[in-house]
Amino acid sequence: MNRFSVIYLLKRQYHHIYCSTHQEAEAVLATLLTQEGQKPVGIYDAKTELFVWEPTRQRQYDKASIEKQGKLGEQINRIAQALRYHDEVRHTPTNSLFQLLQTEEVYPI
Repeated sequence: MNRFSVIYLLKRQYHHIYCSTHQEAEAVLATLLTQEGQKPVGIYDAKTELFVWEPTRQRQYDKASIEKQGKLGEQINRIAQALRYHDEVRHTPTNSLFQLLQTEEVYPI
């Protein structure tokens, strides 16, 4: 099961990469942090519906007001759920660790 999604921005659009474990998701997030053109956002846990921001965004999130934190949390959860739903409707997870490795050819590390 692909419980986790690593959310990132590419060309101003949200994308995600499925991961089975949190450890795998952290490794993917670390890889995205080194790739030019891709802006990692964080890790979504589909089981708990919790989101963990990447470190820079987490610091910004922590400084925001409670109201702003609530809005940001709701927004990113809706984005993550929509990305996952879109793949489920098509019955094919489109993003995987294999695809991330393929993007390294386009966006070398």
